[in-house]
Amino acid sequence: MQYSAWRLFKEGLSNHQNWPETWATKTAKPRYDVVIVGGGGHGLATAYYLAKNHGIRNVAVLEKGYIGGGNSGRNTTLVRSNYLWNESSRFYEHSLKLWEDLTQDINYNVMFSQRGIYSLGHSLQDMRDMERRVSANVLNDIDAEMVSLEELKDRIPHLNLSDKARYPVMGAAYQARGGTARHDAVVWGFARAASRLGVDIIQGCEVLDFERENDQIKSVKTNQGVIRADKVAIVVAGHTSVLANKAGVRLPISSHPLQAFVSEPMKPVLDTVVMSNAVHGYISQSDKGDLVIGAGIDSYNGYSQRGSPHVIEHTAQAILELFPCFSRVRMNRQWAGIVDTCPDACPIISKTKVKGLYVNGGWGTGGFKATPGSGHVFAATIANDHPHPLAEPFSIERFSTGHLIDEHGAAGVAH
Repeated sequence: MQYSAWRLFKEGLSNHQNWPETWATKTAKPRYDVVIVGGGGHGLATAYYLAKNHGIRNVAVLEKGYIGGGNSGRNTTLVRSNYLWNESSRFYEHSLKLWEDLTQDINYNVMFSQRGIYSLGHSLQDMRDMERRVSANVLNDIDAEMVSLEELKDRIPHLNLSDKARYPVMGAAYQARGGTARHDAVVWGFARAASRLGVDIIQGCEVLDFERENDQIKSVKTNQGVIRADKVAIVVAGHTSVLANKAGVRLPISSHPLQAFVSEPMKPVLDTVVMSNAVHGYISQSDKGDLVIGAGIDSYNGYSQRGSPHVIEHTAQAILELFPCFSRVRMNRQWAGIVDTCPDACPIISKTKVKGLYVNGGWGTGGFKATPGSGHVFAATIANDHPHPLAEPFSIERFSTGHLIDEHGAAGVAH
């Protein structure tokens, strides 16, 4: 919808009363073809691709809070595809290609910025591991390169490259197509696009239990009543194992708090993303000017969205090891999300033993970057009742067959 400057001014004075809703407010119908539990980025993307690619529009997305109020709004927005193993790198590359056209596809500016991502090496083993990963990426036609110390001096002038540092930098792996996106815009954009295709988005609708009959899903019990469905998809980052357990499915997933914080805004000084597994932190600068800083997951299991002072202190020390020039910058706010982690640091995108029940979870620290790819392949899995080729390696069955995909080396820090 186009507005003139005068129309925008007039609408502003009227508190936008005449502006259309971004997505339609709905109450639950008695029955749907597909019910998606979880109104975060992955759930909304799944609904969108179900409607767009498969013509399945009698779909409900149930969100116990409000859209964008869960982990989708509590992350640090990094996007990349340079994972080690073929199964992971091909999936994340598929997602990255969707990111590159996402704004046009859903007609909503997700503010995707391909500013590049550097992974620093601090030891000979770091450098060997990164060279192996870069070589694997290149073999899969994924952009990746090794960057020398001299090149880093030119590219990131504020980075501490002194050989007197506690963890001296020896080089880096770089993906130029990686970057950041606006997490809120991604959620709002998918919600609007799905709603316009007929998907019902129902907020304040908490799932209490599931009804099964002869090992087939029949309905979802919510605080707004019972909703019958032919198929149910659980897409609830942070609480995947809890919801799946209610449906009689046990998952090898553990949940951990994941912390991050942002600084006061400042003039642009960092035009890329820098991360380090050794010091366990990463940093980028947002379009607003604040430094966005993330840590690794807390070691203990839990569902708290509060931070731990010792983790914040450790992460701040790590960032100051890399960028001493930020020592006088004040922290503005911090938060914690909840991440589901699998034993092999890879997700579950799968059918379950309960007919009509599907699970998408266990993304660990890689959930945001996977948003469009996850929705795309999960929608195909649900629509066809058969795993999408890119989702097949991430079946629940891998934990009984032993075909694990160990991505700890490429997902060892929160990014």
